[in-house]
Amino acid sequence: MNMLEIITRKKLGQELTEAEIAFFVRMAAEKLAPDYQLAAMLMAIRLNGMTDRETACLTLAMRDSGDIADLSGIPGVKVDKHSTGGVGDTTTLVLAPLVAACGAPVAKMSGRGLGHTGGTLDKLESIPGLSVSLSVERFIEQVKNIGVAVVGQTGHLAPADKTLYALRDVTSTVDSLPLIVSSILSKKLAAGSDAIVLDVKTGSGAIMHSLEDSIALAESMVRVGHLAGKPVVALISGMDQPLGTHVGNALEVKEAIDILSGRAGGDLLEVSLTLGGYMLRLAGVAETPEDGAERMRRAIASGAGLEKLRQMIAAQGGDPAVCDDVSRLPQAAVIRPVTCGGAGYVTSMDTTALGLAAQAMGAGRLRLDDTLDYSVGFVLRVRIGDRVEADTPLAELHARTEADADAAERAIRAAVRIGAEPCGRRPNFYAVVTAEGTRRLEENA
Repeated sequence: MNMLEIITRKKLGQELTEAEIAFFVRMAAEKLAPDYQLAAMLMAIRLNGMTDRETACLTLAMRDSGDIADLSGIPGVKVDKHSTGGVGDTTTLVLAPLVAACGAPVAKMSGRGLGHTGGTLDKLESIPGLSVSLSVERFIEQVKNIGVAVVGQTGHLAPADKTLYALRDVTSTVDSLPLIVSSILSKKLAAGSDAIVLDVKTGSGAIMHSLEDSIALAESMVRVGHLAGKPVVALISGMDQPLGTHVGNALEVKEAIDILSGRAGGDLLEVSLTLGGYMLRLAGVAETPEDGAERMRRAIASGAGLEKLRQMIAAQGGDPAVCDDVSRLPQAAVIRPVTCGGAGYVTSMDTTALGLAAQAMGAGRLRLDDTLDYSVGFVLRVRIGDRVEADTPLAELHARTEADADAAERAIRAAVRIGAEPCGRRPNFYAVVTAEGTRRLEENA
């Protein structure tokens, strides 16, 4: 068996065997094949696709290419949540402490931001002193003690994905369904959770811009997850505008704290409650997702959710006082308001452009080794469907310099479109995908 034979078979659209897929993954994980052969294989997969069986074999081989976290020592059903990426998506910081406060352990390994999407680890590291680098032993012990930990990948998880992901980015194969599914699920399965809730984004700020493509991705991940022996539920949620109103690392932490303290609500809260409700259902804590969401609402009202976040911050070396005084988070040197500048209705947003505006301010990375400014970003004051006047607040800029603020203002104005005709509000969810099938939500049909 050799790489050229396997590339040729997939180039001709033939179905690969489990052994052939495992050989390809080993070549990637151990860097035994040159990049040009791996790239050729990726393009063959992109052009000819894979069956569900092939995709499941690829996912499991990538999972098995490195360490697999053993969470069996943590009591209860461990449920993970993964988002396909977006702007202002701070759901983990809201739902992780709430789900834990409701009695389900949350042992979550998250990622960093790259491009227009924000990373949970970067947001957490904006909290003074907090570390996301925990040993496996300390990670498990923290979840046992307080019920929640959110950290970076521990150990040597899914090394094949690291190699292949870097090549996908430079070979125009990022949009391959089997490669997306195997990349996401191999890391989630290696992280050791018992069940997975997927938040598959659709819209202008998502990896899949159309609803049909997003549903196809969700259905594929659910099928492959079940072939891999894990219960998986996927929800299709909107990314036609930033999910939260705050974009930028410390700003998003502030919004999460405001929500957990009961001072704020909106789409970020509703999406977090829905996703968390499904997590609690899969964990066996709630009878239904709706019951789970109601339990989380009660955890906000009682203060239990905010207290759980406070405990997690303290356990990971951070300053828990930020939960009571958000001004202890990093503060930008320049803070100034921007008005809409014209009357009408907010008809659409280029969410990717908004994410890139925050990135250009220093909130995101162009390269993995870029240094972030945790304080910068913006607070968006309008939503699609809003009626605005010329003096209606559009955004509040948090920048390092006036020049950065000027550039961000231009980018945000260009990304938020104001028209003369009214338009409807966008739904938060479009469909729910389970092993039993896809349910399109009636109000969005």
